[in-house]
Amino acid sequence: MFRLKPPPCPYHSLKRYYSTTLPDTQYLRRLRTSHKRLQSPHSQPAFLDHLIITIRGGSGGDGCAAFHREKFLPFGPPSGGNGGRGGDIYVLPSTHVTSLAGIPKKLVGEKGSNGQGTWQNGKNGQPVVLRVPVGTIVRELGPEDTRRAKDEWEAEEEALEGLEGEEREEKMRERRWVHYPRYAEANVERDTFKDAEKALYREERERKWARKRRAPVYLDLDTAPDEGVDEDAPLGLPRTNNLGHLVARGGAGGLGNPHFASSVNRSPKFATRGQPGERITLELELKLLADIGLVGVPNAGKSTLVRALTGGRSRTTVAGYEFTTLNPVVGVVRVSEDGTFMGGEPGVIEETRVEEEKEKQRIRDGEYAPTQRYNTNLKEAYRFTISDNPGLIHQSSANVGLGHSFLRAIERSLALVYVVDFSEEEPWKQLGVLKEELEAYKEGMSGKARMVVANKADLQGEEAGKEKLRKLEEYVKEQLGEGIDVVPVSAKYSLNLKRVVGLMKGYVESATS
Repeated sequence: MFRLKPPPCPYHSLKRYYSTTLPDTQYLRRLRTSHKRLQSPHSQPAFLDHLIITIRGGSGGDGCAAFHREKFLPFGPPSGGNGGRGGDIYVLPSTHVTSLAGIPKKLVGEKGSNGQGTWQNGKNGQPVVLRVPVGTIVRELGPEDTRRAKDEWEAEEEALEGLEGEEREEKMRERRWVHYPRYAEANVERDTFKDAEKALYREERERKWARKRRAPVYLDLDTAPDEGVDEDAPLGLPRTNNLGHLVARGGAGGLGNPHFASSVNRSPKFATRGQPGERITLELELKLLADIGLVGVPNAGKSTLVRALTGGRSRTTVAGYEFTTLNPVVGVVRVSEDGTFMGGEPGVIEETRVEEEKEKQRIRDGEYAPTQRYNTNLKEAYRFTISDNPGLIHQSSANVGLGHSFLRAIERSLALVYVVDFSEEEPWKQLGVLKEELEAYKEGMSGKARMVVANKADLQGEEAGKEKLRKLEEYVKEQLGEGIDVVPVSAKYSLNLKRVVGLMKGYVESATS
């Protein structure tokens, strides 16, 4: 049989419900930032620190219009049960989640079950817990934000757009009422139904007004609560005591027809439908919590330094070009009682591309892959975290380059360490740019700086290096303050890193004591 096929729809013409046409420069810069992060998906771990999601509480179940029947009771009383309440949605910070990449962009609560005959109420929808990383800021988008999805009342107005008069009224009744079979037209003419309809609309107006007066959601989730589990909880009840912060309530269940019985209406033949759940749009921003945050211009050697301090355990990319690091990476530095650290063994840290080529060649030659040279006799006495962040350039505070996506990542660090390229002719000029951008992003943020690491010191001669180090120390003392240490290192050859680890350990201990 011949069938007409619709013309194919080009992929680029499709538009998701959460897409936006926001023309401002910040949104376009955010798109460019996301594009940069996708340039090398295999070399960078999956990471996302900014996300906009639409949340909708579960709709309530419909009430039931039914009448009790027994063998010798053909016309019993109304027996329709109420609908179950829709499931609420909670936000819970968790230490087991480290990125926003796995969070869905749309979350809908579970719908309540419908009521049934013989006074059987519907089952409530189960609550939905959205787990986010610790350090996430949850902010509700206001009505003036074009990225916000429509709420439950705006969605209904959109569905009724173009309808007028009786047709519009009929559609509104279909969304709110359940009628006993073959009684829909008769119910509309009854005075008891009209009174119930007026009361229902009055309740909706009160609920809408209360929603407008409610303060918008704003959560700064810096700590993870104790998710206590009650093993002796009754069946059917949640075992987790702490569900988190309530952000969207589920809709109330519809009322069964016994609710409308009165002295003038002994057999009501109508019930109400469940109410829709709350709809909100949330903006999630993740601020990483690392004890030490590295701040430096592109290609200053931050990734090499992190790999040297963590023994190569951190998944950072090392290369000789700018913006190698596109996403923040957190590593752990393990220190023993005598100050030695995991990864302090002598060796050369090659570029990631070179290491991958060597590994492929060993596989082709059938050789055993060499293991990482860790000191297995090292007894860990202290540990702290260190973050490798994208390079900071001029106007990063205005979201140029990787901009805000990087600055948010170091905002919660206990201490900051400047990393400069000591092989440059005037490395102290890099410090001026770094301090200026930190202060432009958040006033007082540069006050967290505790040390300046002069990396790539192995590329300098002895006399020239001493003179350049003296000028760098003078600049730091005049422009940054007295209490900032200056340490020349060679991260590639693991030279003078023991002193760096000792100073970092002291910064963390003083900040947490």
